[in-house]
Amino acid sequence: MTQPVLGILTLYMNENGHLEERDIYQKMTVAGRKLGLNVIVFTPKDVNYQQNRIHSLVYEPEERKWKRKWTSFPSMIFDRCRIQRTYRFEQLRQFRKSYGHLTFLNRPLRNKMTIHRILTKDSRFKSYLPASRMVEGVQDVSEMLRKYPLLYLKPINGTGGRGILRIERKRSGSLLIQGRDLSRRIINPKRISAAALSGYLSGWDLKGNRYLAQQGLQLKLPTGRVHDYRMLVQKNGEGQWQVTGCAGRVGAAGSVTSNLHGGGHAVPMEVLLKQWLNSEERVTEVIAEAEQFGVGVAQYLELCYGRLCELALDLAIDQKGRIWMLEVNPKPAREVFVQAGDKETYRKAIVRPLEYALWLHGQKKQRKSKRNSASSAAVEEKNSNPSSSAAT
Repeated sequence: MTQPVLGILTLYMNENGHLEERDIYQKMTVAGRKLGLNVIVFTPKDVNYQQNRIHSLVYEPEERKWKRKWTSFPSMIFDRCRIQRTYRFEQLRQFRKSYGHLTFLNRPLRNKMTIHRILTKDSRFKSYLPASRMVEGVQDVSEMLRKYPLLYLKPINGTGGRGILRIERKRSGSLLIQGRDLSRRIINPKRISAAALSGYLSGWDLKGNRYLAQQGLQLKLPTGRVHDYRMLVQKNGEGQWQVTGCAGRVGAAGSVTSNLHGGGHAVPMEVLLKQWLNSEERVTEVIAEAEQFGVGVAQYLELCYGRLCELALDLAIDQKGRIWMLEVNPKPAREVFVQAGDKETYRKAIVRPLEYALWLHGQKKQRKSKRNSASSAAVEEKNSNPSSSAAT
């Protein structure tokens, strides 16, 4: 019997054909073989639209090498494409438009602001969301600062902590600004007057780059470093949403974000929470609430956007134990669990999409079998009860 094939759809990072997560895809290929699932990797550039074939990248575990092979279209597609401001993203749009009828494990989500608006429509989630608004100009930032003493400005499609500014209003009325530029370099703290804000932000093109302003939270540890939590929620081998794991992230010195790519490091969630809340009982309650919230968000966004397979939630927890959702990441990395020393969760994070793909493939086969059975039964009934023509 032919094994089902999972195609991992990704994008090249540069003209040399570099794939950002090739090591993960290699591990997924090896794990898939053990489960009875073949894995190929491809980008929209690798598709021959005329012949409906793909010049795929295939990892050969025996040789420990990646090879190019022409393949037919896979049984299912796992879309791992992150937003790029390049022509490659336009190629992706064309692929999704041309082949949207195929079986995808996951559909694209919208930007940070749109997801925020969608979640505020459900009363279950509203209290978990920091106040946020789109930035059309400096006036929007000033109005938010009058309401909240701490503010974060974020690109609505940004990843990895790029282009994030932290603005804190001091009691004197002055503003303390720090952050990371679009190349992730740390911007050293700078104190300016409120009147100088417009001039400072003029170089950021907030409207053109599509920024949102988000209510900030005081999340600095005694060391002065910021922290938050990355929760991974995935479908399991029975098609059900489940929290795979959650790890704490501690930012680099001088950083306003906790992202690992920006020099942060990971810590087991429970360890970091115990330091932060100083109450084991409260830690247990917060973790249970966070997991319930994470599964609820995944289920709701799937209802809104179509089939999903995994999501990462970036959570903040204040010193009262209140949970805040900073953003949703539909294409999460998995390295946070390795850094936190949780190898079992890392293994699950790699395997669960494969198990879900096999479950989904089985559901498709069952539906096809039922349709064929129903069609055969209809033909048999028609043959056993032929309609008689009336004589005239």
